[in-house]
Amino acid sequence: MSSARPEDPEHAAKLLSRIAADQSRAAFSELFRHFAPRLQAYATRQFGNEQTAMDLVQETMANVWNKAHLFKPDRGSAATWIFTIARNIRFDILRKNKYRQHDLSADDLWPVLAEQNESLDDDYALDQDLLMQQLAVYCDRLPDAQRIAIQLIYIEGKSQQEVADALQIPLGTVKSRTRLAIQKLKELIHSDD
Repeated sequence: MSSARPEDPEHAAKLLSRIAADQSRAAFSELFRHFAPRLQAYATRQFGNEQTAMDLVQETMANVWNKAHLFKPDRGSAATWIFTIARNIRFDILRKNKYRQHDLSADDLWPVLAEQNESLDDDYALDQDLLMQQLAVYCDRLPDAQRIAIQLIYIEGKSQQEVADALQIPLGTVKSRTRLAIQKLKELIHSDD
């Protein structure tokens, strides 16, 4: 038997494929055991309320079961897809709770200011991570020269001059590759919308 685990992106994608094709309860159970604790930790940080966190976990995993056929491995990892579902459900829960504030105390919904700031940092980090994973899929579709320029500048934080020096090419070539790569990324993103 394989020692692959759901944290391996390829294995998680195969589990989602089995759920979509065969409604495999074993595959779903394996995904649930891996992602439910992570989703609960994420949701607990967001809401500061254990029950609301559990609601988010259940709704997210129900969506994973029902919508597994919509997962596209070429657009991102299973983890990215699952956490995007969770994030959307989080927004729905916040929207619903906004209209029911008189039923709930503010402490039930919103953490204290210090925790809220920490939560915003966590949200930003998760959103940034999801964005970077999604952009990586598009970057992989760029010509090699453009992809390398983008990675060195935007991922590694090098200046265009540093890239020119490292690749031993003219600065103008780096600028052209960067401009063309950004243009191509925009086209790829808009074509997938």
